[in-house]
Amino acid sequence: MRADTIIYNIKELITPRRSLPHRGKEMSQLDVIKDAFIAIRNGKIIDYGKGNHSKYMQENTYLHDANNKIVIPGLIDSHTHLVHGGSRESEFRKKIKGVPYMDILKKGGGILSTVQQTRKASFDDLFNKAKKSLDEMLLLGVTTIEAKSGYGLNYETEVKQLEVAKKLNEIHPIDISSTYLGAHALPKEFKDDKDGYIKSVLKDMALIRNNDLAESVDVFCEEAVFNIEESRQILEEAKKIGFFLRVHADELTPLGGAGLAVELNASSADHLIAISDEDINKLAKSKTVANLLPTTSFYLNKDYANAREMIDNGCIVSVSSDYNPGSSPSENFQFTMQIACNKLRMKPKEVLIAATINAAYGLGKKEKIGSISKGKDADIVILDAPNLDYIMYHFGVNHTQDVFKFGKLVVKDRQII
Repeated sequence: MRADTIIYNIKELITPRRSLPHRGKEMSQLDVIKDAFIAIRNGKIIDYGKGNHSKYMQENTYLHDANNKIVIPGLIDSHTHLVHGGSRESEFRKKIKGVPYMDILKKGGGILSTVQQTRKASFDDLFNKAKKSLDEMLLLGVTTIEAKSGYGLNYETEVKQLEVAKKLNEIHPIDISSTYLGAHALPKEFKDDKDGYIKSVLKDMALIRNNDLAESVDVFCEEAVFNIEESRQILEEAKKIGFFLRVHADELTPLGGAGLAVELNASSADHLIAISDEDINKLAKSKTVANLLPTTSFYLNKDYANAREMIDNGCIVSVSSDYNPGSSPSENFQFTMQIACNKLRMKPKEVLIAATINAAYGLGKKEKIGSISKGKDADIVILDAPNLDYIMYHFGVNHTQDVFKFGKLVVKDRQII
């Protein structure tokens, strides 16, 4: 089979070994092929390896010189709040002073502040703001994201967020997997009627499913937001009507959200800063991904999730940016990966696996993306770095040189084309 694109002169091709979730010691196992090439046809990888690539050439094959740089699979940011109105720098000084987030929320700040701004924003305003963020992510080597709603807290605005994500998914190189997060907070109009709001979420969820606007449903499972039983009610109904499940779990208190995620066979349990040892053991025996968000801990000056215990006990661990306007206002996923090394004490190999194949598994896309393998989408990043460790060591800068999405060159010499 002839290739329409060949990437050659690769110093090191670095990829997870298998298209399966990696646990424990497997999270330190990568294939590293020196002096490598990748052959691509119709957006798919048809071969890769060491040696002569000439047998895949034809008259019009595009040859892309990697210039002796390293290559990894496209990065996957599997927890973002991409679409939202406005920003929250007005709360920054309060955070510096150590004012607890829940105190800010009770006074109408936090999520509720962004809700107000998102409700006021037009479709075009939200679209243009989110597209700018997507462009930044693409320049950093991110080729797939998950994007949550949750800043509408009413049907009209939640749908507006999801429709923006859908439109961006159609026109932007980055693939977007959408999640409905109506149970993100209690809106002001339901402040004395949580049961009424949960009924509203259940009703809206069915309409969103019928209109194919989201693949997953998420719940912010915390005592001061939606407790275990309230979260269970929403998630069980979501599962009945065909959604994948995700849970904002055990971020602030060891409530048992991760255990609930395992019980309901959720795709992921996210945050997990305050997770109990009991629930770590439950995750380790399950297929639910422990999705860790170290940039949030960094920004809020909070404790970090115990990644070492989770990995050593056999959990499937992924890392994500949690990009959002309140607790992680940064699109820099490479910085998230660097913090995962420095603060979560994850090894560089573990972080790459957490940001590729394990993240792909959590999104239900491990057969298509997450590793450089024959038959998979040609989502490929060329990095201007001598080795993998250097990317994690030299922090706060963008190491991406070129990006291919589904075999198409979309970033060249650090510029979107």
